[in-house]
Amino acid sequence: MKHLIYSILTVFLFGATGCASKDFKTNTLTKKEIKQGWELLFDGKSLENWKTFNGGAVTGWKIVDGVLHNSGVGSDHGGDIITKKEYQNFELYLEWKIAPKSNSGIFFHVQEGIANAIYETGPEYQLIDDNGWPTQLKDSQYSGANYDMHAPKNAKVVPPDEWNKTRLIVNGPHVEHWLNGKKVVEYELWSDEWNELKANSKWKDMPYYGAAKSGHIGLQDHGGLTMFRNMKIRELGEGKGD
Repeated sequence: MKHLIYSILTVFLFGATGCASKDFKTNTLTKKEIKQGWELLFDGKSLENWKTFNGGAVTGWKIVDGVLHNSGVGSDHGGDIITKKEYQNFELYLEWKIAPKSNSGIFFHVQEGIANAIYETGPEYQLIDDNGWPTQLKDSQYSGANYDMHAPKNAKVVPPDEWNKTRLIVNGPHVEHWLNGKKVVEYELWSDEWNELKANSKWKDMPYYGAAKSGHIGLQDHGGLTMFRNMKIRELGEGKGD
């Protein structure tokens, strides 16, 4: 019940389109958001909150007119970036565009120093060119999916010249993926269902995948150009559904 109440509250606060308010401004926080505990992960000017996965300072990414661009080439794990801070229970909001035939991802509970690739540790909220990808996609490979685990339901990306709005909620084992104002995926980490899906996925031989209860937020530089803006996060108290 608490998850249902929280989902209803999310729609009430941010609307069906995912916009926070009429006075919404990119890469800023309103007074209300500050009071609610939101923090900016990206101010449109610097990457001081980010570092390279398994590395140091960010290279290959650039900021153009307040928008964060990955390399546009894709380097699998070498160019992926993560937050310097680690998070356990949180609500993440960001907006993204993706170039034709490109794909990327958002990760959480990422661990460093134990694997070569970001996707070997953190579950992935999939980002991809749904309508222009050149090969047939599995249901669990479309935007909003828990990649190779849970397919999105009733998900719809906006036209290429518009910004998609993503919300990712992680509260204990409970996870929700939202895309453009709709909840498209919901699951429980470490449940029997989770373990069965993992055993039948590409992650079956990756012992660290989805195992951690806290970690970094990650953005993927995987294939083609993806752009991000208005990235913000608020931490949720342990066991709360507020």
